[in-house]
Amino acid sequence: MTAQEIKEKFDALIPAPKCELDYKSPYQLLIAVILSAQCTDKRVNMVTKEMFKKYDTPEKVASLAQEELEEIIHSCGFYHNKAKNILAMTKDVIEKYNGQVPSTMEELVSLAGVGRKTANVVIGEAFGGEAIAVDTHVLRVSNRLALAKTSDPFKCEQALMKFFPSKYWSKIHLQMVLFGRYYCKSQKPLCKGCPFFDICTYEDKNKML
Repeated sequence: MTAQEIKEKFDALIPAPKCELDYKSPYQLLIAVILSAQCTDKRVNMVTKEMFKKYDTPEKVASLAQEELEEIIHSCGFYHNKAKNILAMTKDVIEKYNGQVPSTMEELVSLAGVGRKTANVVIGEAFGGEAIAVDTHVLRVSNRLALAKTSDPFKCEQALMKFFPSKYWSKIHLQMVLFGRYYCKSQKPLCKGCPFFDICTYEDKNKML
């Protein structure tokens, strides 16, 4: 299938994809994405709903001791490292960027604890830029649809950027996340009726019919 054909099939299946993390500012999104590592968006939203009532800006979060932040985000898992990264990132945002989250890849990945995936989510979602963030869902879908043949997120990102025109990147990224989350699941994917069945390389797809 061509990039256009794949785009059209995604548009038919998921016409208006939306990020499932709740946020009201680029900074809040940055925190939510950091918390979402190895954690569901539903759980993150439960935690940030309470957290952002009191700590919704870099200055307010910076007032927290690490132990206090760990207690707030405990249920998201890996709370020690996540709290450490959030506080270090917050310090960078305040000291390097006057409390405003930067909008470029180079600037975002310069923040403590922020990698390409997180930066791409913020660029595409908070700033309306064109970016492809490769999480576990995007990586799985890309390999199953033979859009990439790699377990390396960066190589997958490069392959997708080469295959799809840049104007499609941010929407395709969200569509692939949601497709992987609700259709092309890691275990027991919904292969019956899948619009990509003919090009899918999933070994057990015929067993799922």
